[in-house]
Amino acid sequence: MSNTIHPTALVSDKAHIGTGNDIGPFVIIEANVTIGDNNILLSGVVLKSGTKLGNENKIHEHAVIGGLPQDLGFDTATPSYVKIGNRNTFREFVTIHRASQKNKATKLGNENYLMTQVHLGHDCKLENNVIIAPSTGLGGFVTVEDKAFISGGVMVHQFVHIGSLAMLGGNAKITQDVLPFMMADGNPAYISGLNKVGLRRAGFKIDDIKALKKAYQLVFNHESKLEQRLNELSRSGHDSAQHLVSFIQASKRGFHRDKP
Repeated sequence: MSNTIHPTALVSDKAHIGTGNDIGPFVIIEANVTIGDNNILLSGVVLKSGTKLGNENKIHEHAVIGGLPQDLGFDTATPSYVKIGNRNTFREFVTIHRASQKNKATKLGNENYLMTQVHLGHDCKLENNVIIAPSTGLGGFVTVEDKAFISGGVMVHQFVHIGSLAMLGGNAKITQDVLPFMMADGNPAYISGLNKVGLRRAGFKIDDIKALKKAYQLVFNHESKLEQRLNELSRSGHDSAQHLVSFIQASKRGFHRDKP
């Protein structure tokens, strides 16, 4: 199947484009861009050099993918990339910057949904099925695990790690890691409980949620040292509890705690 390219689109002859793509009016595709199959690029989309786009993505009006990192020390001659998987949706005015490190990439997996005016900074990593609501910004080197939900107006500090199935409330200020399966809200942010709705929607059974509730109570039990609590949590044998332990042990910024 051939591509449909509007006559006003500017497509570099050094771009690599698959088949079945619909490229709309005033789209700009620079050199050294790779596009897979069956993507839809609506009016005014800009794909900058170093962007690699998979299949069946839909990019709405005036999104800019692959812009230079907002890093004052970045050398514009440094080769770096944005790598995007399949079936993602980027709404109007989304911006995603390429990596600041040589031959590295800002990476997005599959079936993520970024709403209007979301910004992903350089070297971010989104896994799969992440939803980010309008006017949210992620600083550089932020990692977001599978099925996290980030509400509108949230600001996430650089190097933060957001766990799977975490939910961040609107306008939250996130300066530390957010544990998997938890809800974070407020400015400054605090953990307000388990993301029970998200867990149920993800297919977690009642016994799984009960096990995570016990894990939550143990993690935020202030009567013993964290190391002791993690050792006890490891002995539970529950996969999600073990994921919590591994996440906390790997945390470099510390993690948001429950409200005092």
